[in-house]
Amino acid sequence: MDLELRHLKIVRAVAEAGSVTKAATQLGLAQPSLTAQLKRIERTLGGALFERDRNGARPTPLGELVLTRARVLLPAVRELQEEAVRFANTYTGIAGFRIGATHGPILGGLVERLTVAHPSTPISTRTSWSARELTTLVSAGRLDFALIGTCGESAPPAAEAMTWAVVGTDPVFVLLREDHPLAAEKELELSGLAGEGWALTPGDGCFSDCFAGACARAGFVPRNVYETDVATCLHLVKAGKAVALCQATFELTAGLVMMPVAGTPLRWRHLLGWHPDSLAARTAPLVTDHARDAHAEAVRRNGRYADWLVANPGFGTIP
Repeated sequence: MDLELRHLKIVRAVAEAGSVTKAATQLGLAQPSLTAQLKRIERTLGGALFERDRNGARPTPLGELVLTRARVLLPAVRELQEEAVRFANTYTGIAGFRIGATHGPILGGLVERLTVAHPSTPISTRTSWSARELTTLVSAGRLDFALIGTCGESAPPAAEAMTWAVVGTDPVFVLLREDHPLAAEKELELSGLAGEGWALTPGDGCFSDCFAGACARAGFVPRNVYETDVATCLHLVKAGKAVALCQATFELTAGLVMMPVAGTPLRWRHLLGWHPDSLAARTAPLVTDHARDAHAEAVRRNGRYADWLVANPGFGTIP
């Protein structure tokens, strides 16, 4: 019998579980079947790999040798498989762009620019509330790029395994009904909204905690917080049941006004990420430039934000 990777996995499972019975349960095998396989592996390798008694299974010196090699080989093979998937799924002879994004103002403009600049190149998109999910898909080779946001200076998911470029940094503004008593102000004090309900979109970062912290520093606890989709947020604001938090690049709809918050207690960084070992990495500078152009256009469309940037030059699109 030739030694196979599955045999090394069996040896590792027995060593980690400390008994053949527990390893069989973890592997989804019957205990007699696993015992028989282990005996065949031991015959192939020339000796006993475990000392087995009623207290469990302990590696013999030969078993320790095999385990040492298995702990190197199995992760290496897994990495090879993941790299092969990234290679196969990233490009199949023709360059393509598979972009995942959390909900934000940049994706539409990015796709528009890529289709104009590369009309024959296939492009697909995927959206999710979860930046962690999108990052996992990039790492697995199922997406080329993740366009996400992070609160303040917080690190993106898998920061050590991905390469990230900052597209731009926006302040977080507040959406009000145009007939709200504070709608005529130039900017709002967060404490002035203490009696309001709040609508915000979900995510798996720290934004909710940062918002709660900003409210605490302003001297209040939010009365009602509605975490929901964009359409419902807008409905609640228009109905006068809440005010909403939004990126300053948000495109306004009729009946609403966007207001800066004094001191800018909350901000949002737009990031573009890719796996450094993927073939997509070679197009990352191009895609990053297009993403920044899309962000800059979103800023220009919002006159209130563009005017605010004159006095707050630390925000906006990264040059």
